Amino acid sequence: MSRRTIGILTLIMGLLAAFGELRGIDFPTARWFFETSREVFGLKWKYAGGEFLWFGWLSVLILAAVGIWLIVASFTGGPPNPVTLRRLKRFKEIKRGYYSLLILLGLGALAALDQVVVGKEALAVRYNGKWVYPAFSPKQFKGSNFGITGEGADAPVNYRKLKLDFLSGKTEARGKVIMPLVPFGATDDTLQPRSKTLVEREGIYCESGARKPYFGLAAKYHDTEEGRLHLRFTLRGGKLNGPVDGWDSNNVRVFSAEYKDGKMLKKNYSGAGTIEGFLAMESSELRAIKYHPAPPLPKEKNWLGTTSQGYDVLAYLYGGLQVNFKAALIFLPIVYTIGIILGMLMGYLGGWFDLAVDRLIEVFSNIPFLFVVIIFASMVPEQFKGLPIILAILILFGWMGITSLMRTAAYRDKERDYIASAQVLGAGTPRIILCHLLPNTVAILVTLVPFTMSSLVSSLTALDYLGFGLPPEYATWGRLLNDGLSNLSAPWLVSSTFFVLVSLLVLITFVGEAVREAFDPKKHSYYR
Repeated sequence: MSRRTIGILTLIMGLLAAFGELRGIDFPTARWFFETSREVFGLKWKYAGGEFLWFGWLSVLILAAVGIWLIVASFTGGPPNPVTLRRLKRFKEIKRGYYSLLILLGLGALAALDQVVVGKEALAVRYNGKWVYPAFSPKQFKGSNFGITGEGADAPVNYRKLKLDFLSGKTEARGKVIMPLVPFGATDDTLQPRSKTLVEREGIYCESGARKPYFGLAAKYHDTEEGRLHLRFTLRGGKLNGPVDGWDSNNVRVFSAEYKDGKMLKKNYSGAGTIEGFLAMESSELRAIKYHPAPPLPKEKNWLGTTSQGYDVLAYLYGGLQVNFKAALIFLPIVYTIGIILGMLMGYLGGWFDLAVDRLIEVFSNIPFLFVVIIFASMVPEQFKGLPIILAILILFGWMGITSLMRTAAYRDKERDYIASAQVLGAGTPRIILCHLLPNTVAILVTLVPFTMSSLVSSLTALDYLGFGLPPEYATWGRLLNDGLSNLSAPWLVSSTFFVLVSLLVLITFVGEAVREAFDPKKHSYYR
């Protein structure tokens, strides 16, 4: 991907973020800058007439400035460096790393689609001949906007249920609902206990697709989507055995009974009407109840099951992928900027500055990282916790390795003839560092980036697994891994998390190894 392409994409992202904020449109990914500014403490200024989202607008300015600079540099920068071209050609020849990079870019593009792929908000709703787009609007629609009456009129819309109502004709008006590919939220969408159809074979109930008699709880539902029970049974050996409870349409418990080998022994009814009328009420077929964490249920569109909190696992994994990419986009530029500036100044200037920063690195290197995280996690109030705080802690400890490498590179190259020539010609320290020393360390920087990202993903996962990472409103793979190890009877949690985590780290490692081999200065250099 050329500098011009990166510049155009960066500029478009900044313009979309600004346009969406001004016109009230939530564009995928671009909405994140202003959402973060609203939600995180200290990233906005309040005044009498409202609030100024300084972080969002600063992000827009940075994106626009970087994008314009890259576009201009692509036209004025002259022909590509032949050494760089040979390195890129060598990288493409290393198929394992090249294809891994393409997959990572594809995952990044998938994560950037945001609510288009995963979310509980409908992408589009057609009602009374008009189209609205809830997923792309900051406005929260209510049930009354789509003809829902009663208790749900003033409540937020359950678009999954609205889609079923439109399809089944339960509502007077006709409409259409278009949902994301995965119609569940990552963390803010707790699902009702899931259920699976039971099939009766010669008086024995079995799960659909299975031959063994069913053991466990089963129920008939007034409403399967909302989880409103009509009758709840206990099955042993595929037959009704044990207590039975029943609820009327208002969710009031009015019925109880006792079954043995499929026969009712006693019953009690306290509701309106007759017991026969209650038992004959329209309800679903008998379904096996799958309390959370529920196994994969493709018919319910829970392709990888649910977590113990009732979240869809696939949506949660997608949310964790987004968190990792967002963290990398913030962490890497800041850490490398700090490391490059300090390392270059240490190596080029030397003297007391080098000594002072070197002692600072020694102090930070001897501070137990985990203890610092535990202390911060216990001291920071809940309303302040979030991705910025965790990244600030990681940045506090993450710049030292890069600084040391850049210091070594600057010490090595500052004695070369081209630096002496630049000094004789009157070049100042900033020009020598930026135009002469820094370009000759590109191979080091490019080689380090994949391994730094791998370290970041591992650190976030480890902190969340231990309970000292991000708050619960963030979907994180570490918390999901902890959930899986706490529920070993639900192997789909551990297996899915382990697969995506290891796959991502392996892809990053393959890219890092290919870059290291392709950018090896011993293979491609002017010095022979």
